[in-house]
Amino acid sequence: MSGYIYCKKANNTSLIKSCSFPFNTNKYKRRFGTVIIGVGGNLGDSKRRFKHLLVKLKRDRLLKVISTSIIYKNPPFGYLEQPYFYNTLLLVQTNLRPLELLRYTQHIENYFRRKREFKDAPRTLDLDIILYNKLNIKKAPKLNIPHPHWRERDSVLIPLKYLKGERCLKRVL
Repeated sequence: MSGYIYCKKANNTSLIKSCSFPFNTNKYKRRFGTVIIGVGGNLGDSKRRFKHLLVKLKRDRLLKVISTSIIYKNPPFGYLEQPYFYNTLLLVQTNLRPLELLRYTQHIENYFRRKREFKDAPRTLDLDIILYNKLNIKKAPKLNIPHPHWRERDSVLIPLKYLKGERCLKRVL
């Protein structure tokens, strides 16, 4: 596919780079929350959808996208009878409080026609709040920050290595 650079890894996983992933801006405006959002999908053209998501978010005044990671292609877990997933991370700043941000991300998922058929089902787009500042919130099942088990998932850990924006990352890590 043109515009993408692939790097195959062990276990049939891939790192994918394009002009938008990874992305980094040097313009920082002080906002309330610094957040890492996990982005995933495995239905349709996920890489194209990620580009559309990035364009939509860059135009939005509720979030400021600071940087993106590479896109990581990896096998599903949980429900295994589905296509491989594409995952990336977004480093954003926002004035939205955690529950407001959760509602906002669910609105974006709906915009991209996300269906919630069953746990670990295939999906067009999945947005997860991985970290929000250094908050620790346990309001299961609605909201858990940091995201449960993020430290055990390659779909978060590998893209995290490619996320830029040190000043902002210090606020969440």
